[in-house]
Formats: sequence, C-alpha cells, structure tokens
Amino acid sequence: MTMDDDRAQLAAVATALEELTQRITELADDHQRGPDEQLAAELYEIERALQQAARRLDRLVRKG
Repeated sequence: MTMDDDRAQLAAVATALEELTQRITELADDHQRGPDEQLAAELYEIERALQQAARRLDRLVRKG
C-alpha cells in the first residue's frame, strides 16, 4: 500500500470523524436544553475527544 492510498483512507476516516463529531454535538445541544444536563456534559466531553483525535489525524496526514 502506498502513502497516497494511506492518505486517501485517512481522509475518509477524517470525514467520518467530522460527521460523528457533528452528530454528538447535536445530541449534546439537545440534551443541554432539557432535564438531562449530565448527559449533555458527557457528550460534550466526547465531542472534545473526537475533535482532538481529528486534529491528530490531520497532523498525521499532513506529515506523511
């Protein structure tokens, strides 16, 4: 497998990660407005972890 193949696969993973992060954020926002603020806080924590993973993945792709 070539580095270009790896980059293409990693770019696809990055796109999926962005979509997943957006879905988590929407869920957190919905729960923030309701009675389940603790769930919202947990979801926002997951959102931050996903954003950090996306940044690391981006650095890895650019570095390669």
